[in-house]
Amino acid sequence: MADIILFVVLLILIFINVPIAIALAMAATTFFVIQSEMPIVAIFQRMFNSIDSFPLLAVPFFLLAGKLMESGGISRRLIHLAEVMLGRVRGGLALVSIISCAFFAALSGSAAATTAAVGAIMIPAMVKKGYDKSFSTAIQAAGGTIGVIIPPSVPLVLFGVTASVSISDLFLAGIIPGIFVTFALLVLVYIVSILQGYGGGEKYDFKEFFLALKDSILALMMPVIILGGIYSGFFTATEAALVAVVYGLIVGVFIYREITLKDLYHIFSSATVMSASILFIIAGASVFAYYLTRERIPMQITEALLSVTDNWIFALLIINFILLIVGTFMETAAAILILTPILAPVATALGIDLVHFGIIMIVNLAIGYITPPVGLNLFVANKIAGTKLEGVMRAIIPFILVMIICVLIISFVPALSLFLVK
Repeated sequence: MADIILFVVLLILIFINVPIAIALAMAATTFFVIQSEMPIVAIFQRMFNSIDSFPLLAVPFFLLAGKLMESGGISRRLIHLAEVMLGRVRGGLALVSIISCAFFAALSGSAAATTAAVGAIMIPAMVKKGYDKSFSTAIQAAGGTIGVIIPPSVPLVLFGVTASVSISDLFLAGIIPGIFVTFALLVLVYIVSILQGYGGGEKYDFKEFFLALKDSILALMMPVIILGGIYSGFFTATEAALVAVVYGLIVGVFIYREITLKDLYHIFSSATVMSASILFIIAGASVFAYYLTRERIPMQITEALLSVTDNWIFALLIINFILLIVGTFMETAAAILILTPILAPVATALGIDLVHFGIIMIVNLAIGYITPPVGLNLFVANKIAGTKLEGVMRAIIPFILVMIICVLIISFVPALSLFLVK
């Protein structure tokens, strides 16, 4: 009964718009105070210890690197390269939007940053070429989800820390699923473009392609340096995040010269606020996770699920459904920190590799970025486009359905996630 009351209290706090970090900590702390002799100071010590982690340093650094890439002219160069590559194809600008999101995802690690950086350029360009504004907005919101699947990915870092799984393995595992989701979105966009009669863009010759490639080569080298350094063992994922920041500063300030001292202030302050909010959620979730562990709730859920079925396929369908619902109503970082301690033991009991399970969880929760009421990508893209949310919500439905299909395929074809790892 106490456990049920705990979750009810948490849902009430979330429903009345109490910040998720405070809601998590308050709900668990209340029951610690009532049910045990644990001093309050021990709770605060646990909150601090949860963020006193070397791997978690990757989170603020990757967020800062994404901000530097967004402001340093890198997104514009990547978009131009994609346009030269695909501009002449039917629905070319729509395809360019998705490809550009995939390029930028390999730099930012953030869904919202990917949506904002690419959308600010592509949504006006698409509308100018005659694309429906709601469709253009939906494309950008859906394309932004690739930002948390293709490495480096902040949610993958959070899962790795919470589940004690190698972040390098998770990054490696995210490459093929990220490409797979990108390809699925490209197919959908191409089909819709044909049905709606959206034409191709400007034709470019090889010389223009070479110039665009030359102009964007420094941007394209960044994921090669980061991921190559991690997988070669030259540096860890956390050290790679710092390398990304230094690289972004050098390219944006000294080579492209598109970042000024005033820009740096806004970039650093924005990244600081984003990092603080995520770390605050981690601290609050650590108290909640400690309560779950102390009360053996993950074990109880595992036993309950296995009593219903020991078929891993059916159990994985149930887990996917839970993740889909939670992702719709809860911010991704909070969902990872709350659900990982609960569902990871279930996955282990079912014989599911935790690296594979991490990819399943992240791709599933990525759908939450394009579904109301949370739908961060949806609101970011809608703010850029300045259109009615109702129209965007109708246009986003096919993208949600395609991503659900992708989640199911990734779930039941482990090789997509584990091939490169193994």
